Amino acid sequence: MTTAKPLLGWREWVALPALNIPLIKAKIDTGARSSTIHAFTIEPYQQNGQAWVMFAVHPMQRNTHTVVECHALVKDQRMVSDSGGHRQLRYVIETPIVLGQQVFQAEMTLTNRDNMLFRMLLGRTAMNNRFHVDPLASYLQGKAQPSCYSG
Repeated sequence: MTTAKPLLGWREWVALPALNIPLIKAKIDTGARSSTIHAFTIEPYQQNGQAWVMFAVHPMQRNTHTVVECHALVKDQRMVSDSGGHRQLRYVIETPIVLGQQVFQAEMTLTNRDNMLFRMLLGRTAMNNRFHVDPLASYLQGKAQPSCYSG
């Protein structure tokens, strides 16, 4: 017996509890390999001999007044090509993502997305065969609920 995969629209509400971001609108981007989050004031530091990064996020579209300061362990630094073909060295972190009733770990790159409509892209590697996507629909998974964070 196979279990049906949850269906996503082309944009969905996501929570990033480890980064203290209860809600952020994400573009579901099957054309992008990696996921990314809007980050600015990116500052690497050392903690207990490990590489960490502090970064700030504007979690809401068209709102630069709301700022969330985030801290995460650095998983890697990679060259990433954006949709315009420009290559950039980015920090890579790994964090839990809450999407509907699903909670899963995913890598995210950090980059300034001030000029982009969406503060987050969820790429195909993070979706990892977990979901189906309906490109004509939006917000099929609703908003993540705090009770999901314990998973």
